[in-house]
Amino acid sequence: MRIFYPLISAVIANIAAQALKPLFHYIKTGEKNMGMIVESGGLPSSHTSMVVALTVSIALSEGFDSTAFYISAVFSLITIYDAANVRYYAGQNIAITKQLISDFETLTQHKLSDPIYLMKVKSVLGHKWIEVFSGFLLGIVIAILFNIIL
Repeated sequence: MRIFYPLISAVIANIAAQALKPLFHYIKTGEKNMGMIVESGGLPSSHTSMVVALTVSIALSEGFDSTAFYISAVFSLITIYDAANVRYYAGQNIAITKQLISDFETLTQHKLSDPIYLMKVKSVLGHKWIEVFSGFLLGIVIAILFNIIL
């Protein structure tokens, strides 16, 4: 079982982050939304918690000087950067585009009928840095906890 410790930690960190999203959303807004369990975005970042748990688990099991740790650390940095920047700003662009379409339709009194304009697209794809940081902490806690348990 110990051989699977990094994988188990990573998967549990991801599941924990996804399970916490509706709770934090409820605390923030008072709105119940269990659908957030399967959505991207929100607090905490499941991408971040998963890769951090993996990286910390590898460090604790193979050492901070192992090649696997270095590979995982680089992979984690790329994933965290992507979650907080690339995916976040992609979501912002979607929100702006939706608003431009709505404004155009209002100003011209012309409803755009092409299916591309009617497509449901999620605005929130990425994370704010507080969401990433909370995922980072969750990943560390899960990795340490499972290091003790397993």
